[in-house]
Amino acid sequence: MKTSIATVSISGDLREKLAAIAAAGFDGVEIFENDFLTFDGSPAEVGRMVRDHGLEITLFQPFRDFEGMPEPQRTSAMDRAERKFDLMAELGTDLMLVCSNVSPLALGGIDRAAADIRELGERAAKRSLRIGYEALAWGRHISDHRDAWEVVRRADHPNAGLILDSFHTLARKIDVGSIRAIPGDKIFIVQLADAPLIDMDLLYWSRHFRNMPGEGDLPVTEFMRAVAATGYDGPLSLEIFNDQFRGGSPRSIAVDGRRSLIYLMDQVARAEPAISIDVPEIPDRVEAQGIEFVEFAANEQEAQELGTLFEAMGFAAVARHRNKEVTLYRQGAVNLVVNTEKEGFAHSSYLVHGTSAYAIGLKVADATATVERARALGADIFEQRHGPGELAIPAIRGVGGGVLYFVDGKTEGVWEIEFEPTGSDAGDSAFRSIDHVAQTMNYEEMLTWILFYTSIFQVHKSPMVDVVDPAGLVRSQVIENASGSLRLTLNGAENRKTLAGTFIAETFGSSVQHIAFRTGDIFKTARRLRDRGFKPLVISPNYFDDIAARFGLEGGFVETLRDLNILYDRDGHGEFFQFYSGNFGEAFFFEIVERRGGYRGYGAANAPFRIAAQRRMLRPRGMPRATRP
Repeated sequence: MKTSIATVSISGDLREKLAAIAAAGFDGVEIFENDFLTFDGSPAEVGRMVRDHGLEITLFQPFRDFEGMPEPQRTSAMDRAERKFDLMAELGTDLMLVCSNVSPLALGGIDRAAADIRELGERAAKRSLRIGYEALAWGRHISDHRDAWEVVRRADHPNAGLILDSFHTLARKIDVGSIRAIPGDKIFIVQLADAPLIDMDLLYWSRHFRNMPGEGDLPVTEFMRAVAATGYDGPLSLEIFNDQFRGGSPRSIAVDGRRSLIYLMDQVARAEPAISIDVPEIPDRVEAQGIEFVEFAANEQEAQELGTLFEAMGFAAVARHRNKEVTLYRQGAVNLVVNTEKEGFAHSSYLVHGTSAYAIGLKVADATATVERARALGADIFEQRHGPGELAIPAIRGVGGGVLYFVDGKTEGVWEIEFEPTGSDAGDSAFRSIDHVAQTMNYEEMLTWILFYTSIFQVHKSPMVDVVDPAGLVRSQVIENASGSLRLTLNGAENRKTLAGTFIAETFGSSVQHIAFRTGDIFKTARRLRDRGFKPLVISPNYFDDIAARFGLEGGFVETLRDLNILYDRDGHGEFFQFYSGNFGEAFFFEIVERRGGYRGYGAANAPFRIAAQRRMLRPRGMPRATRP
């Protein structure tokens, strides 16, 4: 599988783009004409730069407003093409993209277009070059790949072929099955892009909201299954127009791009076992079964404060590490770890972020296969020295530079092997499991982490929702497995005035902002925690008056909710109850939830009331970081 990406897909000048593309492991690059025109070097210099990076130029693009023009515009278009051919020869590439005409001067007619493509193919052949014809979704006369193929078929020239672009086909909801009838050798290159489902003008949608395959909602896998059925074995290239990507890290976006192509073709190969597809063999997406532990980095003082809060929630310090300053708190099957080591990654994380949940241990079916798949998809493997008698738990870098550990049947005995029991029991049994972990990040990072999780694990993503903060919107999307035993909520902050944005700014980067524990009886749990000294987040009394009217709740029931500061939500499937701890440090907090019936949400309608209460607790600006409100 030969991978390629258009220079328009990432930010930076041409030198930065090429360096990022090469570092991500791509084989080739499409040179977008504007990137070349704004570069201060010659075409030959650009060609040398590309080759010096170990890349090839898979395509020069775009050549616009060509076919079907009246005279004298037709002659002028042919002359323009000859000048582009000169440029291609200097660059060192043999393929040019000709996109379907959007000019109001363009004349219709398949035969007229075919005649023009045939002549252009003949001119290209004299220079040992090729042209690829692509249907733009907003083309004046040709906006469907089926018509574009008919133009190429009638042109009947070996140097004229078809270029397929998933966006142009899928945005118009064209049947991808029609691709299967196209001979693979007449497809000169395949361009790929995904996009969220948005009802808007096709051109604007394409120019601003494309994203990597797997990051959006279009059926790109079905598109590629149809392409694979043709026998096409040429480059797979990304052409992504996205405002976020233009302002993001070129290296990060390039890594995402290559990850998306590997993931896509892995899916296609598994769905089409009868078709020979040149794709690296890697383990299948791994079954993620739940969260085994969450580990915090802290100094000794804040570890003590964190321990006090854990104990108020019913956890007990059941074990300490035999060789390290690490304490295990447990309640039922929920494990929380506090690391106060003075060296190593946890200490480095503390120095950068302060007290934080820097590592998550995921229960998986096969830890080794998880790391092997993650490595193939471009994830950074995490390793650090381990002492005698300690297990080497496979791990990779996760959100915000944190760590994801993978625990399977070979390593689930870590608690007995590495930890010495304190003699305390496992605390209360009010918490059944970790319901979900909320990771907060800049909105620009969300697509990266959605692709990261969905490409490695057997999980799916929910539709994105807007969480209303008085200071702005926070975009939220859930990653979960089929059983609901693993739920990760990804919250993207668009500005630092929101509570999520404040958390990112104050902790210097994306991280876990809260952990939600699931209980079977939230009222009993809330009273038990109150008796232990737990202080819940105090919700405005006006909220409870509102939900009484909104849901038609009985007065005594509402008073119980008010007394225990429990928020309530309901949908057509069931009910949801939630209450919160106060802020710990820079807007980090805990949540306790109960789900009844088939409720699958997260109480998003309650977020403004929770956020308002949390804002009242935030430390005043200028107070020392370690000071607690």
